[in-house]
Order: sequence, then C-alpha cells, then structure tokens
Amino acid sequence: TKEGKGRHKVKGPRVGMWKGNSPGGIQGVAMEGPGGELGGQGNWGLEDAPGLLARASLPIMLPWPLPLASSALTLLLGALTSLFLWYCYRLGSQDMQALGAGSQAGGGPGGCSEAGRPSLRSSGEPGEGSRTEGLVSRRLRAYARRYSWAGMGRVRRAAQGGPGPRGGPGVLGIQRPGLLFLPDLPSSPFVPRDAQRHDVELLESSFPAILRDFGAVSWDFSGTTPLPRGWSPPLAPGCYQLLLYQAGRCQPANCRQCPGAYRVLRGLRSFMSANTFGNAGFSVLLPGARLESRCGPTNARVRCHLGLRIPPGCELVVGGEPQCWAEGHCLLVDDSFLHTVAHNGSPEDGPRVVFIVDLWHPNVAGAERQALDFVFAPDP
Repeated sequence: TKEGKGRHKVKGPRVGMWKGNSPGGIQGVAMEGPGGELGGQGNWGLEDAPGLLARASLPIMLPWPLPLASSALTLLLGALTSLFLWYCYRLGSQDMQALGAGSQAGGGPGGCSEAGRPSLRSSGEPGEGSRTEGLVSRRLRAYARRYSWAGMGRVRRAAQGGPGPRGGPGVLGIQRPGLLFLPDLPSSPFVPRDAQRHDVELLESSFPAILRDFGAVSWDFSGTTPLPRGWSPPLAPGCYQLLLYQAGRCQPANCRQCPGAYRVLRGLRSFMSANTFGNAGFSVLLPGARLESRCGPTNARVRCHLGLRIPPGCELVVGGEPQCWAEGHCLLVDDSFLHTVAHNGSPEDGPRVVFIVDLWHPNVAGAERQALDFVFAPDP
C-alpha cells in the first residue's frame, strides 16, 4: 500500500541539521533529527544511516595539537637532564681546594723508595708542598672537565683531604705514603703473588734474559771509577741503580742496552708506565750498605722485586715484617709501608741485585688508574 511504502520516511519539518568536515576528508555529511543531536527525540530513516556512521567514526580531538604537546615534553626532558648534569658536576667538584690535608710532595728520601722519585716539579723549598697540592688540585679539575667523576669515589675522597704522611683516620702508623693515599685499599706489607699472577709469571720466566742484560751493563761497583753511562748517582752509599723507566718516562739509551728486560716490560699488564709513580730497572746494594726506614709516595702501587743475585745476609723489612729475596722469584711489596733494606753480608759475597718494577695495586679500578695517569703524568 501507499502507507507501507512511506513508512521509512520522516514526516514533518527537518530541524537540527548538523554538517561537519571530518579529518578523513568526508565533507558535508548531513545528519538530521528533531532533537538536533545524536540520540535526540524523533525518528530516523534508513537514508540517515550513512551520516550516522560517518559521525560515529570521527576521531577524538585532543585539547592540544600534537606538535605543541611534543615540544613541551622535549623542553621538560631537556630541563631535567640539565639539572641532573649540573648536580653531578657540583657533587664532583665541591671542596677541591687541595689534595690531602697536610700531604706533601714525595721528592725527598721519605717520599721515594729504591728506584725513581715521583715529581710534580717540586723543589723541596719551604712552602713547596702547598704549591704542589695546588697543582694536583688543578689537574684533578681539568680531568673532571674533560671526562667525569663516575666510578672515582676514592679519588675524590683522597683529594678532599685524605690522610697525609703524618697518619690519620684509616692509616696505620707504619703506612705513610708521602704523596697520595687512596682510601679503602687492602693494606698489607707483602702482597700475595696471585694478585698479579700474569706479570709475576712473565717476569720469573724471563729471569735468564734479564740476568743476561744485567751482565751486559754491570761494572765493578768499586766507587773508584766514574759511573758508567746510564747508571744513576747512588741513593745512599753502596746503593746504585740503572733505570729503564724513571718516574713514568722511558730511558731509551738504557732500554737499548737491555733489550730482553725492555721486551718483558712491554708485555706486562699492570706496569705503571704512564705516571710519575712508575719505575723499572736494576737495583744494586753492596755489602754493608743500608737504606734506612722510608715510605713510598703512594699506596696505589705494588713494587715487584725479581731476585737476580741474592747473597747471604740480605734482608728486607716492610711494616715490621722481615723477608728475603730468592733468585728467580718475585716478591710483591707495598712500599707505602715503612721499610728498610740492608746487605749484612761480607765483601766476598758480592752485591745484591734485584730487578724492580712498579705495578698497579690490584684493587685500583680502571677509571681510577686513568685519572691518576692524567693527574700524575710525567712532565713534558
């Protein structure tokens, strides 16, 4: 019937027309209803279904445009990152006015051991210790600007007033490093061989080559003839040395005279070869000679002694503990402890000869080694 055919058409005036443009490109979609909105009062016909579906599929619009929200988030993250970096810098550089309250430069007999003297251009004049501390502090600040303080808490503590040679909290009376005390390192006058197993085994296996090199540069040590080329003036009467590395600097002429020993040094993993604490070479002690009690410049190193010629009556006392060398074997010593060396044998016994190499303390981390190499780099 006619009435049946017209059932799906909306009768009466059309009100509440809504037209809009969708972001997807659907324009001019018309949705009608007497209520003027979806869900209003009135009847909807089948011809209105496409418009209703188009309106339902419109995306939800954010109150802020996406580019503006992204820019605001980027600015916020940048501000937080800058604040964190500023905090790290302040934490690492605060109170860096001196390296160690009361610590002194190790330029004299109390600040060095049998081989080499670490130096930061100190002359030993009154007030020179303070000037050296200022130089070390400036180098620490330069390192912090170039790199960072990450993983270097002990270096910071040493720089902020660690114990000096007169002792202090955490320092035994018999352990008084003259220049740098790195806190929280295990302290023992004699270090186990396993702590530097690779280097110890390499040195001991190279004993014949090193002994041959010493024979090539040896002399009568009588003191009546001028010192041969390469030999240093005696530290004390009857104490001579020939150094392949002195205070972190290679001695090319001496290395050419001792090619076997030089090759061994190049193969060591823990050789302290890049700062003023590092030395390597031959140490000779004549019968009757004695090196009185002294302490090394830092506890960050371990001094390795390879015995080459050990006559009877030789003794090494470190931290009150006596020991003796053995030919072809290594002895690891923390020379920041008070130590004494003596040759009590007869003139017929001949000199005591050891090959000395300064190694890193096994508990000094890689970041700390890098920092100390920078701060105590050899003078150009």
